[in-house]
Amino acid sequence: MPLWGFSLQRRKDPLTMPVSASFKEHIAELLSPLGPVAIRRMFGGAGVSAEGITFAILAEDTLYLKVDDTTRPKFEAEAMGPFTYQSKSGEHALTSYMRCPPRLMDEPDALLDWARAAMKVSRRAVGGSKAKSKTKPNLKQKPSSLAGAGTAKSAPSKA
Repeated sequence: MPLWGFSLQRRKDPLTMPVSASFKEHIAELLSPLGPVAIRRMFGGAGVSAEGITFAILAEDTLYLKVDDTTRPKFEAEAMGPFTYQSKSGEHALTSYMRCPPRLMDEPDALLDWARAAMKVSRRAVGGSKAKSKTKPNLKQKPSSLAGAGTAKSAPSKA
């Protein structure tokens, strides 16, 4: 039985981050009170989504939750570090995801609180990018639709 939240083996291939089927099932079961949870392969690991947003990743049978400046201190207080991965150029850290404290695997209610916080972080991140995209000009607009733009017809004067 794997030790949830800990990886004891070094990867043979540094570019893969396998996740066992039993760990995926365990996480899906723990997070099921959030509603339908989707776990899909992503970059050699897996992404965890609910309500259409990815709020966690799985790698090497470890759960990482989405963080920002408001939630990161809770993870740091428990000495949890960021998600790291190997590439051909060395080790990299993805600081927007932090390791879930292993104790939460035995505290389902607390895990749900942390997962809900991660979902809020993801919503804020998505909301910020959507808000920015709304302000982009429509570059595909046809020039003919701009005809007459900026010119005002003068109303007949009532003299």
